[in-house]
Amino acid sequence: MKTTMTVFCRKKTTEQYPENRATLKLSDRFRGTLTMPHNANNEHHCVACGLCQTACPNDTIKVTSEMIETEEGKKKKVLAKYEYDLGSCMFCQLCVNACPHDAIMFDQDFEHAVFDRSKLVLTLNRPGSHVEEKKKPATPKEEMTK
Repeated sequence: MKTTMTVFCRKKTTEQYPENRATLKLSDRFRGTLTMPHNANNEHHCVACGLCQTACPNDTIKVTSEMIETEEGKKKKVLAKYEYDLGSCMFCQLCVNACPHDAIMFDQDFEHAVFDRSKLVLTLNRPGSHVEEKKKPATPKEEMTK
């Protein structure tokens, strides 16, 4: 009876989910939907290396890339399409850990109920998006002669 009364007097931890959507606080470590953040110029960090696709244990990610020729005449690999199958993802975060450019991350979105499984296959890169160009460092100043 003593244990029952101490538990009865504790603060309640049950969340009344549908009613408290506005005040719902999830843990920072919660893994919701995989996203590819874009900045205001529709640029992302993905260089289409395919390491996330290789790290995924159940082929949830499909990275499609294409080779283009730059203005300098060099060939460059760019991201054409980044597909993510939410229906087969087990939220293990191996893809996020494998990405060397921090191009993908999990967000806090957790409501994934749909009537058609084809709606669970998401394209993460936005139309017309491209890789964020790294700023080249300034050339080192010539050393002054003594």
